Amino acid sequence: MSVALMVVDARFDVLKPVRSQMGLVLMESYWITDLPQRVWQGVAGQFGSRTELIAENEKLKTEALLLQGRLQKLAALTEQNVRLRELLNSSALVNEKVEVAELIGVDPNPFTHRILINKGERDGVFLGQPVLDARGLMGQVVELMPYTSRVLLLTDTTHSIPVQVNRNGLRAIASGTGNPERLELRHVADTADIKQGDLLVSSGMGQRFPAGYPVATVNEVIHDSGQPFAIVRAIPTAALNRSRYMLLVFSDRRSPEQRATEAAIAQEEADRKGTAAPGQATATGEQGAAGAPATPAAPAAQSAAPAASPATPAAAPAAPVTPRRQ
Repeated sequence: MSVALMVVDARFDVLKPVRSQMGLVLMESYWITDLPQRVWQGVAGQFGSRTELIAENEKLKTEALLLQGRLQKLAALTEQNVRLRELLNSSALVNEKVEVAELIGVDPNPFTHRILINKGERDGVFLGQPVLDARGLMGQVVELMPYTSRVLLLTDTTHSIPVQVNRNGLRAIASGTGNPERLELRHVADTADIKQGDLLVSSGMGQRFPAGYPVATVNEVIHDSGQPFAIVRAIPTAALNRSRYMLLVFSDRRSPEQRATEAAIAQEEADRKGTAAPGQATATGEQGAAGAPATPAAPAAQSAAPAASPATPAAAPAAPVTPRRQ
């Protein structure tokens, strides 16, 4: 019967309405037989959704933590941008050529105040080059390497810098104390006009640092009647233990001896030119003053000589020549 029904269904269209009616009946049976599977899938979907929600929650927490870390990095970058802008603003106030350097290391010796920067001899850095940050002088280059340099800070015990009080021009020597927050002024008279709050700037007297850069601010002045010198302590204006970016000042790479020698040579040349010019002018003036009357006087004397020669041949030329020269 099955074979006969397949042959009839394949060859003829008689069984099409029967197939349609049977399809409606079988659809219900399919739904009923598939109900347990659908129920299982629904329950599994509910539990699966909870698991997915938990996993998604953990993922979102992780992403939130990463975003918070990036936000902290962004805050650090913002502060770095502010410091760089301060450096750019300060470099606009510097007349000399400058270059930005970055701190890459600190000397581990607690008795020395030295730092390592990422600019070296290949970048044009030279020994004794001034280094400053956005607030003031930091120190000078004391050791050169091809790609790095070592900077001696102002507060090192072996470092001193000539300064002057910005208020009245009083000169002094600021020396390091080994404390990154303190400088001391050496040999300041007890009667010197210096007080708390005075700004100390570089005087340029040592031929190492350019004049006019902020160095420190006086925070303590102690007068002792039994001592000839006052005790003056100051706080560096530069953030010596906090600055990460700094400026290398390319002012003048000549040594103090070279500058003094070239200045002396230039002064001698200026003096030589100054003395030669007036001498030449005086000689020219004398020649002009003497030559102008001499040219017409000669023919006048010659013309007068024949007129007086018959009377007094020897004295005739002398008499008219004397008044004509006068």
